[in-house]
Amino acid sequence: MPEIRLKYGHTSIPIAYDDTRFSVLQANEDPRALSDIELGARLDHPLDSKPLEEIVRPGETVLFVVPDATRRTACGQMINLLVRRLSANGTAPYEMSVIFSTGIHRAVTEDERQEILTPFIAQRIKALDHYPRDLMQIMRIGETSGGIPVELNRALTEHDHVVLVGGVTFHYFAGFTGGRKLICPGLASAKTVSATHKLAFDCERKTRRDGVGTGLLDGNAVHEAFVEAASTMKPSFSVNTIVDDAGVAVDLFCGEWITSHRAACDAYAAKNTVTIGEKRDVVIVSCGGSPFDINMIQAHKALEAASHACNDGGTIVLLAECAEGMGRGDFLDWFSATDSAALADRLCAQYQVNGQTAWSFLRKAETFDVGMMSSLSTEITEQIRCRKIEVGDGMVSDLGRSKRGYILPFGAKIRVGS
Repeated sequence: MPEIRLKYGHTSIPIAYDDTRFSVLQANEDPRALSDIELGARLDHPLDSKPLEEIVRPGETVLFVVPDATRRTACGQMINLLVRRLSANGTAPYEMSVIFSTGIHRAVTEDERQEILTPFIAQRIKALDHYPRDLMQIMRIGETSGGIPVELNRALTEHDHVVLVGGVTFHYFAGFTGGRKLICPGLASAKTVSATHKLAFDCERKTRRDGVGTGLLDGNAVHEAFVEAASTMKPSFSVNTIVDDAGVAVDLFCGEWITSHRAACDAYAAKNTVTIGEKRDVVIVSCGGSPFDINMIQAHKALEAASHACNDGGTIVLLAECAEGMGRGDFLDWFSATDSAALADRLCAQYQVNGQTAWSFLRKAETFDVGMMSSLSTEITEQIRCRKIEVGDGMVSDLGRSKRGYILPFGAKIRVGS
């Protein structure tokens, strides 16, 4: 019987399975990692833009916007290349700063700062944190065409150039990560984050809005609001990576911030969309290890992928360590609702970003029999309507010898389509 190792936190768990009943769903094989020379060649030939060194003149200031610790984007490698290129072009270290695009996530720790930027960069250029409720940091820029207030970190306005440095993966309602998301919601006020995210939910039908979903950009109201808000800052340049399972850059699209992000999204979708001929009764899914299963809010993305491969009433086994628990202290409170319909009523009455994630999770827990392998307590897994399961050799076979299923080794990375 073949065996597959599924990532769980910072380790992996061996799972033996019957390959006559289970199929493994994963992205096309990753190409080799790109060297600094190859990445440099991409930076020399950006899309719809001059190279960064021809945009930034000596004496001008630059703000690099980078993801937080919940993303793997090869950011350290890219920031090193960009800083070295600008330094060689005459930009002084004190004229360059970096800001962590945390949105409403917690601030990065010192260890994470070193890992995201590399010690070389962390010691040489100023790093800023974003706090979405700090009124001293936030300034109102205007409104979107839909009347949403655009309130962003004032550091974006205090530099001559804003350079976005991130990676592209799927996002379950914004379509894709990266690009415009680094500014909105990444550097937006809590008010702007909430208002833009609310566009994902249809309060008349009490369900997700049409056009909003994994891998969708055209006609996606959330994506369009993000782009409109980010456009107020007129980013000078954007770097969008695609990374392998180890977080190493295997592709790069850079240049004009909208064009280069869209090109990266198209390339990512082409490689990471898995087509199935049928849904099955059992799906075993790993988030892909840390940081994709760092907390329940992040782990939900893998459950979303698995839900598209499982028959209603079927079983989903989710491997999600959740070393940092639920992700927010108030996230668990949403699960006090009697069911997803009651949660939707509460969400529409007083919208909060994580309430929508809770609704999405609870809908799946009602539709499928969800078993979780997790460090979360049994009390918590029961509250979120899941069974807690332990690691064991019989984990797969116990699901029923006659049932057919799928195994998703990296649920946070793929989109399942029929």
